[in-house]
Amino acid sequence: MTIRSNYDKRPAVRISQSESECAAGWREILDGLRAHPSARRIAIECYPGVRIEPLQRELVLGLAPKLVIESGSAMLPAQTIEAKFAALLGDDPVFGLMEPRDLEEFFDPAKLAQARHMAKGTRGRVIAIGTGATLLLPDRDLLLYVDVARWEIQQRQRRNEISNLGLDNPGELPGQLYKRAFFLDWRVADRHKDGLYEQVDFWIDGNLPEKPAMVSGEVLRSALAAVSLQPFRVVPFFDPGPWGGQWMRSHFDLPEGPPNYAWCFDCVPEENSLVLRFGAREFELPALTLVHHQAQSLLGYRIVEQFGAEFPIRFDFLDTMDGGNLSLQVHPLRSYIKEKFGQSYTQDESYYMLDAGPDATVYLGLREGINKEDMVADLRAAQAGGAAFPAEKYVNVWPATKHEHFLIPAGTIHCSGSNSMVLEISATPYIFTFKLWDWGRMGLNGRPRPIHLEHGLKNIQWDRTTEWVRKNLINQEETVASGEGWREERTGLHPLEFIETRRHWFTGSVQHDTRGNLHVLNLVEGNAAIVESPMNAFLPFTVHYAETFIVPAAVGPYTIRPAGLAKRPLATVKAYVRGSK
Repeated sequence: MTIRSNYDKRPAVRISQSESECAAGWREILDGLRAHPSARRIAIECYPGVRIEPLQRELVLGLAPKLVIESGSAMLPAQTIEAKFAALLGDDPVFGLMEPRDLEEFFDPAKLAQARHMAKGTRGRVIAIGTGATLLLPDRDLLLYVDVARWEIQQRQRRNEISNLGLDNPGELPGQLYKRAFFLDWRVADRHKDGLYEQVDFWIDGNLPEKPAMVSGEVLRSALAAVSLQPFRVVPFFDPGPWGGQWMRSHFDLPEGPPNYAWCFDCVPEENSLVLRFGAREFELPALTLVHHQAQSLLGYRIVEQFGAEFPIRFDFLDTMDGGNLSLQVHPLRSYIKEKFGQSYTQDESYYMLDAGPDATVYLGLREGINKEDMVADLRAAQAGGAAFPAEKYVNVWPATKHEHFLIPAGTIHCSGSNSMVLEISATPYIFTFKLWDWGRMGLNGRPRPIHLEHGLKNIQWDRTTEWVRKNLINQEETVASGEGWREERTGLHPLEFIETRRHWFTGSVQHDTRGNLHVLNLVEGNAAIVESPMNAFLPFTVHYAETFIVPAAVGPYTIRPAGLAKRPLATVKAYVRGSK
């Protein structure tokens, strides 16, 4: 039975009914800022990827400054910046080092001192604008922060509208713009933004320059604190791929245009945005801001102790319905990712089959008795343009049906086959996937997708063969509790992985308790469910089929029940970091 969902593609958290807390449009924004006539030193700090031109035209001119200093004028020459970070970025088309660097490293100390001297010597209003504007005006009177969501930045990169930080390179391939932003620009900007969080007087939503919004720093900080005490969703985004399918297009009512929809990032706060609603007005910001600044409330003490202010659980969709196989791949072992890339944990993952066609399959683990040297030789030959790699000769191909759960600890060779709708539940170590074979196809840009065979071969666990996989990684289900109208099952993950998953089937109300630990859930069966607080600590929260939602650690007890009379059992899958339910 196919369930058509009311999947909400732009969820928002209602903060208040008052629109007065959120200025909309440049006129209201300017009116709000003009209420601070004594502000003579104004820093307009911008996240990399913010479009500066609309700010100069609509905001800076409206504030009538005597002097405007763009942060880029105080930066090092582009070639110096390139050389400075060459070792961090390396020459791999996808990977770099996860290494902390500071924004001030982009600036020329002499130019920075000169800009500060000019600002200090100017009578009248001075505005510094751009990424690092606060470095130019350390003695500012007013601080505005203009932010933009990661997904919007990626769209601007693909349209060749923006450059990387400190460079003039909008014509580079989008993949190279993204890589540099991912490993360098965003890291230094996030680090810098974290230090400004309590100082910001006004936040500006820069996602739609023609429709900006602004809230005060006090309002935003209060709103994020409120979000961390209730269930919520982040804004999903969808992207086509060479293997993409058609399930999400039909079930989620996605627009025509792209040839397919391969991915949905439904809960990856590193990439997703968060929408706050004030009356009918919306303010969008990176969900990562919530993670960084409400870490204890959102994640819980144990996760912060183990991972820092990082959201460690990732839910996303992989749609191959009427599509093709994913690339055959492997994820790095923890020791390898730490040594080679500076990342402290790796992408242990799993495939939960949200839906499956009659011929759906999952490639998982190696066949018994294969010859390792032959497999390596065949992979190398295929990579060199020789015969196609005979994947089925070496890799198990398992039939897959709806609601089955395949566990994939790092080091296990795997991929989803065609005609599957996968809810991928995994750890969140960014983008470290080693493709071994991509079935000889091109990416959507007409170019081969990068293969990382040498990395992959160093991480394949050759003893994870057919019987071990069958006993350890496929449908490791057991009933752990039950009551009137509900049943709880453990579905994974493998003991090598730090994430636990539980599935609840229910026709009545089910009691949950975060016990100080982050919960991430998806409604994998049923039209809609209601999440409620037994103590009325938050308003009832409705979740629809296939929607992923977050329950912060600080929530404590909560219940989930069907929305209306349940003729058939509903089901949720819940993930949390082991150590507490």
